[in-house]
Amino acid sequence: MMIRFLFNVNRLFLIFMTLFCGFMFHVSPLLAAVDLDEIKQAGVLRHLGVPYANFVSGAGDGMDVELMQRFAAYLGVKYQYVQTDWSQVVSDLTGKQYQVKGLNVVEIGTAPIRGDIIANGMTIIPWRQKVVQFATPTFPTQVWLVARADSPLKPITPSGSISQDIDKVKTALAGRKTLGKLDTCLDPSLYSVEQAGAQVILFPGSLNEIAPALLKGEAELTLLDVPDALVALQKWPGKIKILGPISDRQDMAPAFRPDSPKLRIAFEEFLVTLKRDGGFRQLIEKYYPFVLDYYPEFISDAR
Repeated sequence: MMIRFLFNVNRLFLIFMTLFCGFMFHVSPLLAAVDLDEIKQAGVLRHLGVPYANFVSGAGDGMDVELMQRFAAYLGVKYQYVQTDWSQVVSDLTGKQYQVKGLNVVEIGTAPIRGDIIANGMTIIPWRQKVVQFATPTFPTQVWLVARADSPLKPITPSGSISQDIDKVKTALAGRKTLGKLDTCLDPSLYSVEQAGAQVILFPGSLNEIAPALLKGEAELTLLDVPDALVALQKWPGKIKILGPISDRQDMAPAFRPDSPKLRIAFEEFLVTLKRDGGFRQLIEKYYPFVLDYYPEFISDAR
């Protein structure tokens, strides 16, 4: 009886190990995917996204969601959305943890790789350029200072010099509670907001919740980038006003691991094709038709 029992236990163990090894063999390309060949072998493109503005709605659509779905189809693989957050998204791509302070970034550990490409309105800022490779820009942006419509502060009159405009806008910061968010393009330390006299409040919620927080009176001012500000203006007409720029013109683009050059090149080829057939312009006009009023030259270039 004991011999039979041991035989059955061993048999179950062998079955388990066979299934386990088979499972590991099946998913290992997906877990270890680092470039185009491995992604095609796995048959899945993992899109890392943070719900934000009209890039990733959180409901299965958005400009960058559709862009990545079309890119996956172009590669001949399945599309998989992997939701993350701003504090983890770069680590989820690179497999490394970072400590960021202003323009500086230091590697402090490792992390699981959860995706192959970031696309959610990712602004190209200096510290990110040190750890990821960006594609050709897919959206224009800038950081603006925003107030409620009932604020006594008035929008500046553009001078024709962006640096002079920024200096003028910063005079409104002195002594005023101003919302920003770490690990994003709205990090106040990127724009010397505190040095200008602002009482910085680091917002704990998502980027999509900053404009509503301003309307609720959690601060007098907030930093918002162009896409989020345009969405807020459309969603709450007459409730907020743009005082002026806090940053120079910036750009947004999908981000890749430095060791994924083939995947990035494939995306560039795909983007050229999409622009040529008008598909890229259609995406922009579908999700951000109002960007035409602010950056008409970008739309004209997106062909």
